Amino acid sequence: MKKQIILLIAFFSTCFMNGQIVYEHISRVSIYDFLDELANAKIIEINSAIKPYSRVFIAEKLAEASEKTDQLSMRQQQELEFYLKDYRLELKYNNTGMKPLNIFPKSDHFATALNPLGFHYRDSVFAASVRPIWGIDYNYNSNGSAYHRWGGLEAFAYITGNIGGYASLRDNYESMILTQPQYFNQRPGAPQKGSPAGGREFSEARGGMMASWKWGAFGIVKDHAEWGNNYNGANILSGRTPSIAQIKLQLTPIRWFEFNYFHGWLVSEVIDSVRSYWDGDVYRGVFYPKYIAANMYTFRPVRNLAVSIGNAIVYSDMNVHVAYLVPFLFYKSVDHTLNATNAAGQTGQNAQMFFDISSRNIKNLHLFLTLFVDEFSIKRVTDLETHNFLSWKGGFRLSNWPVRDLMLTGEFTYTLPLTYQHNISTTTFESNRYQMGHYLRDNSNDLYLSLRYKPVRGLTVDLSYTLARHYNDYVYNYDPGIDAFPVMQDLSWRNQMIALQGRYEFLNNAYVFAGVSFGNNEGFDVDGQTAEYYLNRYSPAFFQGKTTTLRTGFNIGF
Repeated sequence: MKKQIILLIAFFSTCFMNGQIVYEHISRVSIYDFLDELANAKIIEINSAIKPYSRVFIAEKLAEASEKTDQLSMRQQQELEFYLKDYRLELKYNNTGMKPLNIFPKSDHFATALNPLGFHYRDSVFAASVRPIWGIDYNYNSNGSAYHRWGGLEAFAYITGNIGGYASLRDNYESMILTQPQYFNQRPGAPQKGSPAGGREFSEARGGMMASWKWGAFGIVKDHAEWGNNYNGANILSGRTPSIAQIKLQLTPIRWFEFNYFHGWLVSEVIDSVRSYWDGDVYRGVFYPKYIAANMYTFRPVRNLAVSIGNAIVYSDMNVHVAYLVPFLFYKSVDHTLNATNAAGQTGQNAQMFFDISSRNIKNLHLFLTLFVDEFSIKRVTDLETHNFLSWKGGFRLSNWPVRDLMLTGEFTYTLPLTYQHNISTTTFESNRYQMGHYLRDNSNDLYLSLRYKPVRGLTVDLSYTLARHYNDYVYNYDPGIDAFPVMQDLSWRNQMIALQGRYEFLNNAYVFAGVSFGNNEGFDVDGQTAEYYLNRYSPAFFQGKTTTLRTGFNIGF
């Protein structure tokens, strides 16, 4: 028996090597921006269609870049050295340079090289980091003042070379409610805990545990996910909903192929009156269950070119179904088997498909195109009077050429009517009533231009222009003519904004920021509703009308 146990341990020790998994949250934009810059310069390769990245993956890419410092500018070299101090926990040093950890070295001198605030520890078996979270974002314009403050703790740990776990708890307070499911902005979704004096208090808990091996990882997390290349809001999964509990699987068996899958537990916020009940004077409301299964296949036919294709299904009115736990399936076909019986009242689930192409084949230039398919019919392609339910996004970023340390970005999103909608409230493409796709939802378009300058290490200055427009509101119903609704015919809401923002990262994960934005947020009389109706529906009062908004703040962690 002892020999069998030893052999079993040896077997798993061999399989589970190279790279513990702890995810770096998508809100830490500075490290994602730096990796994007390195990838655009062909220093490293990344799959930027799937986020978040793991800390070990980030450390691996930083170590890879450290072997090509002759190709980096002085500012990039300083950025690299700065970030390596944070991801030192995931790296080991030897005579051949830096490499990702699979077994912890006995020495714990690494702590002197770390600069994030907090407590850090590592020995031959265990490594951990505990870090504070604190920040405030203060805004002022002619409509008044509003601030958002937050605080808490985050921690992550590794056991041997293959188990990683992390947790984050942040308590929030908004003096004025700026985040609602119906608002057209990119602020993260917020489940409401209380509304003191017109503001809002809420908390967000994230975390997970992942087991990893040389070419894959599997585990359970409660976190945000962002799918689809973008620089101003993804149109597949935006990550804007409150964090979702999910089972995750990631496989990279060969250099030119990557597979991602998750099964998530969504929050329907649709009351099941049968299961709800009164307990004395207290009404216990119970929500209908709601789930999502999604996968993405990514192929790299040549270096610096990534082609991704995937699909998803949102399903309800059943327990977790084993068919949707099979990671590699086309879920629309599964739904045909389970629900398309033509019985009276039988209705299927809500399926989607998506495509993403990302090219960095031209040095310093990133080109990308993303397509979200909600409903598709070949007949609609040839019939000019009808349309499929699609969302397109295309864009580019030109980095460090022709001017070093300067980045030019352009992005356009075009979403046809009824995309992201569904006629069954328990299977909408939402969680906590927040849209999982593009922040403008359907029958909208969005133009984004940005000029970003990084004069010195840690400092980013960004000048941007955004034109966001939403048109007629349509309701998804059983009308056979819904695919003939006019596309972007009557403008109901528009936001134009020019923003100048500056951010300086003085310690790893610690920032000061300031900026000014000139906005014009307006509604229009459409479909029997007034301009004021649409303005109040889609914009918080603080940003309505013509405004010059001053912003300042700082944060340690996110």
